[in-house]
Amino acid sequence: MSASSLVHAEKADTDKPTRIEADQMVYDDVRQVKTFTGNVVLTRGTLLIKAGKVVLTTDPAGYEFAVLYATPGGLASFRQKRDGGPDLWIEGRAERIEYSEKTEISKLFTRAHMQRMDGQRITDEVNGEFISYDSRAEFYSVNNTNTGESKPGGGRITAIIQPRTDSSNAP
Repeated sequence: MSASSLVHAEKADTDKPTRIEADQMVYDDVRQVKTFTGNVVLTRGTLLIKAGKVVLTTDPAGYEFAVLYATPGGLASFRQKRDGGPDLWIEGRAERIEYSEKTEISKLFTRAHMQRMDGQRITDEVNGEFISYDSRAEFYSVNNTNTGESKPGGGRITAIIQPRTDSSNAP
C-alpha cells in the first residue's frame, strides 16, 4: 500500500514502510497487480491486516486499490490507530474488504463487523452484511445485504453505541 492506509489512520503511518508476509506473491508488472496468498500479514506503522489473500492494484495515476479475502470459513481483518487521541483505534473484519486509496473508502462485505475503540473500550460497533466507511468524512453506513443496499426481509443490522464517558462529571 502506498501513501495512504486502509482507514482514517494515524498520519505518521503514511511515512512508514509496508511489510507483507505471505506464503506466496505473484507480481504482474504490466497490469500493476500484486497478489499475496497464504496467511497474509501486512503491517505499516500501526496498521495490521490479516487475510488469506490480498490483491493490490495500482491505477495509472498511482493510486492503490486493495482487496482482502478471508480464508474459507474465516474473516479478513484490519486494526489501525486513528488520529484525534492518544489511544484511538478502528478495527474491522469481513469475508471480503475493499479499500480505495483515491477515495479513502473501505467496504466490508459479508459478515461485516466494525468497531471504534478508545484504548480497550469499544465506543461504538456495527454489524451487517455490508459496511461502507468513508475515512475522510468519518461517515459509515451499514446495510442488510452484501450488495450495499438494504432490502426488506434481507436481515437486520446491529449498532451498539456506548455512552460517552466524561471524567469531569464523575462524583
